[in-house]
Amino acid sequence: MDLANASQAYRLISAQLVTTLIAALLLILFGWVHVWSGLIGGLIATLTNAVFAARVFVRYRAQEPTRLLGRFYGAEFIKLVLTALLFAGVFIWLEPLSPGALFGVFLLVQITPMLAVQILD
Repeated sequence: MDLANASQAYRLISAQLVTTLIAALLLILFGWVHVWSGLIGGLIATLTNAVFAARVFVRYRAQEPTRLLGRFYGAEFIKLVLTALLFAGVFIWLEPLSPGALFGVFLLVQITPMLAVQILD
């Protein structure tokens, strides 16, 4: 699967959102704190990846590869800063919190595109 256009990127983001919801539902076995923590972790990953895709693929033109590369670097920087701010906000304002569920679903959602590419190819 070649990530050459925005529709493919947004399909992967949709897969991340579905993964977030399924993982949060599975965490109901451990209690509501785990459900909310997992849901928030997955939504942080999905939201930041959606921001990245929106920044990279807005008005994409193949004739401007240097601008595209600059857009990739800028979008990745924004994604990292947004991720750090969202995690900081979660740790400051949310109690009770399950860090294992939060980071576990976050990481699961981050590897979803790799799994989807392997399944679809």
